[in-house]
Amino acid sequence: MEKILDGLIDELASIEHERWAHWQRYMHDKAARQSDGSLLIPSNLVAKWERQIDTPFNELSDKEKESDREQVEKYLPIIKRALGRL
Repeated sequence: MEKILDGLIDELASIEHERWAHWQRYMHDKAARQSDGSLLIPSNLVAKWERQIDTPFNELSDKEKESDREQVEKYLPIIKRALGRL
């Protein structure tokens, strides 16, 4: 089992990179690019994201929970395939 799970690292890391890149694109699209190339995130989004950071999953809204679940669902096909090899 350990060998199978170790073999998943790059596949799962690829999904994680796609997830991270999607989030960064989203954040960059919401921010205002400054003349020096830096990004200014609107204060309402900072407040929203800080609230989410500080909120345990079970206390998030149903919409916020569903967003997290959608991300996890991207990993499941790889995990199911690996478990099928056991």
